[in-house]
Amino acid sequence: MALWRIRATVDDRPGYLSVLTASLALRGVNILSVQVHTTEAGAVDDFLVDAPEQVTEAELRAAVERGRGRDCWVARSEARGLADEPTRVLGLAGRLARDPEATGAALRTLLGADTVTWRPTPATAPGGVGGTTMALADPSGGAYELCRREPSFTPAEYARAQAVVELAAMLARRDTERVTLVLPDGGEVSVRAATAEDVPGVRELHAACSPRSRQRRYLSGAADPAPARLRRLLEPVRGVTLLATAGSGGAAEPVVAMANLLGEGDEAEAALLVRDDWQRRGLGSALLRRLLGHADRAGYAAVLLHVQAENTPMLRTLRRLDRPVALERDGAVLTATLPLVPAPSTGEPASGGDAVTGAPAVTGAPAVTGAPAVAGSGARAGAVVPAQRPG
Repeated sequence: MALWRIRATVDDRPGYLSVLTASLALRGVNILSVQVHTTEAGAVDDFLVDAPEQVTEAELRAAVERGRGRDCWVARSEARGLADEPTRVLGLAGRLARDPEATGAALRTLLGADTVTWRPTPATAPGGVGGTTMALADPSGGAYELCRREPSFTPAEYARAQAVVELAAMLARRDTERVTLVLPDGGEVSVRAATAEDVPGVRELHAACSPRSRQRRYLSGAADPAPARLRRLLEPVRGVTLLATAGSGGAAEPVVAMANLLGEGDEAEAALLVRDDWQRRGLGSALLRRLLGHADRAGYAAVLLHVQAENTPMLRTLRRLDRPVALERDGAVLTATLPLVPAPSTGEPASGGDAVTGAPAVTGAPAVTGAPAVAGSGARAGAVVPAQRPG
């Protein structure tokens, strides 16, 4: 027996597909899988079949045409064709997670393209598909152009390929934004933007934190937020969530801290959760400085933090920022407001709260040459060096 790929357009009418499969059965052809691609010209059926060794390509084509199939394409297939499409796509996604720069190779494997070319100009083909040529918009700029001799591309293939390109762009952007943070005690963590895929790791972070740490983060008994709430925290509509991970840089490295910046109007609210064994090491200060940097660039007027009055470590962290901070008390909770726009200096406390002046930050951080410092921190709360790409 031999494996073949057969693609043909069949009228989307009751019974027409059964006529085609019956015609193949008369030649002893066993259909192993079928995918249906909806197009304006009809349903394009993509078969993986097992045929007797003596059956030729011409005979298969003739059997399809007798079964009312048209625009037939037939080609020999390999054993790897036995993997179903979702399995193949998941495998390519894993490959991109390891190497986001392998987008072209992933597209070639996914669609059997003869050539994959990246061009700096945006894609112009309507819908991205034009016969045996496909244009895919690159979210990072430019476009990918794919060509193959046959068969023609379908809208379903275009949708899959565009999803692969967008995944690669997201992974590349996240990899670019990843930095290695060197703490004052010499410890190192990787800091990057969070995605919805980080929910399991963040749940493990919550489980590893003490009830007191979780209570200080959420100011209530919400010790273990539901996955739906965590997804909203990790990918906020406005703002950013940063994760600090420790380990070798692989996919399984544990999350040791989470920093949230949630925007609403012209203000943003910041919050931190640091695993107990990573507290008092300057990590919270460094993450808060990076959040403030994001808020500055986004144009927010101020950043607010809600802090329990007894949370001395967080209040100490605020004093290390070297920024004016206004505190307002409501029972056991303090609201700290950090203005991000220049304001006239009057020497008086901000209205409605006590002024907290910046105190000297933690010293002893090692100097790093040729690396940018954490936004707004100098070398006080740790230095930033470019991250190594995993694997």
